[in-house]
Amino acid sequence: MSVRKSTRRHFLQSAAAAGAAAVLIPSTNRAFGYQSANDRPVFATIGLRNQGWSITSKSFKFADFAALADVDSKVLGVNVENVEKGQGKKPDSYKDYRKILDRKDIDAVMIATPDHWHTKIAVEAMYAGKDVYCEKPLTLTIAEGKLIEKVVKETGRVFQVGTMQRTESDQRFLQAVALVKAGRIGTVKRVTCGINGMDASPVIPVAPVPEELDWEFWLGPAPKVDYRSLPEMRTGYGGGVPLHSNCHYAFRNWHEYSGGKLTDWGAHHVDIACWALGATETGPSKVTPVEFKLPVEYKDGHPVVNDQYNAATSFKIKVDMPNDVEMIITSEGDNGILFEGTEGRFFVNRGKITGQPVEALKDKPLPEDAIDAVYGGPVSENHTSNFTDAMKSRKQPISDVWSHNRMLEICHLSNIAMRLNRPLNWDAVKREIVGDDQANSFLSRENRKGYEINM
Repeated sequence: MSVRKSTRRHFLQSAAAAGAAAVLIPSTNRAFGYQSANDRPVFATIGLRNQGWSITSKSFKFADFAALADVDSKVLGVNVENVEKGQGKKPDSYKDYRKILDRKDIDAVMIATPDHWHTKIAVEAMYAGKDVYCEKPLTLTIAEGKLIEKVVKETGRVFQVGTMQRTESDQRFLQAVALVKAGRIGTVKRVTCGINGMDASPVIPVAPVPEELDWEFWLGPAPKVDYRSLPEMRTGYGGGVPLHSNCHYAFRNWHEYSGGKLTDWGAHHVDIACWALGATETGPSKVTPVEFKLPVEYKDGHPVVNDQYNAATSFKIKVDMPNDVEMIITSEGDNGILFEGTEGRFFVNRGKITGQPVEALKDKPLPEDAIDAVYGGPVSENHTSNFTDAMKSRKQPISDVWSHNRMLEICHLSNIAMRLNRPLNWDAVKREIVGDDQANSFLSRENRKGYEINM
């Protein structure tokens, strides 16, 4: 393959040739970023099924899409047509994302692949001089989060995580954070994140790989396994293509590719909870699996079969947070966040914000600038506009990698605690599990040979 590898060595050589300031500050070379407020940035999307199309379609107002990449030719073809209709110009298309990284005309990539691909693509994109918008959950492991932080700092790239509840949902979550920070429920004692459970699967048989899918490349960094499919498993459409034409599209239900509901919805609601608690630069002291159900048998933290979904179907996790706050992450009850304090409680999700402290706003509203103060300025039109504004200013956007990783560590630890069926004590400074070598071995995962991260 003639695709050039974008590596740390290549990045440092470019920096030396152009001058460090030219790499860290926008220059006349588009490969080093969005140039001015008068230009529209040029984007490419990598991974297009469902959420990939969603974030792309919401971005037409703010960017031009020059290229798309996906390992499924049907998904790719449908979305090339969708983007052409949406922006009036046909984007180029590739199966191999590295061809996008080689292009000097592309300022930023939007990554919406399955989670096990996020870190490799994001790191290589930053070394190729691209800013990055990456879907949540950002990483498959805690070690990957640390690596991304390191590369963001080294390259000076702008990096937005797709936790759009920080910007969108009619600002309900911003209002929730503002209520807590304004002391409207007194001292916070408990926050409950309801993120729903999921169904177990039947045994999923080995099946022929669809002609349109490069299964080897889809697996990438993950272990080599057979393709499996149940033709009747169709739950909807992503950019016009049936979701379960590839049964492994349900990648969130497999620990090999994701972390189940804990890292899917948890990445949204635990994020808002930590933001409200002021816990975006610290972490828990202990994570305890109170009750849970895994759909298959586990031995030493690993599933003993590979023909069924293996992420937890139901759970109740207790998290000891700073300032004696108890966080509960549960699959029961309404999807959303319940904040409870010494002087009241309220509930928020994407459709509503309710409770006595909310009703009291009629007589005692928050200060006019309360939500802007939480957001750090006027709230952006949507999450992509926050990203493109950050590309202009060269400041990190509202959903930065550091606060995201601190929050996501809680979700990753919850999964590890369930897989090993024991509480975990966490050192938030060293970012490691205390006194448990076996549990610490789950903080990282080795990429399959041939799919290592190019550093």
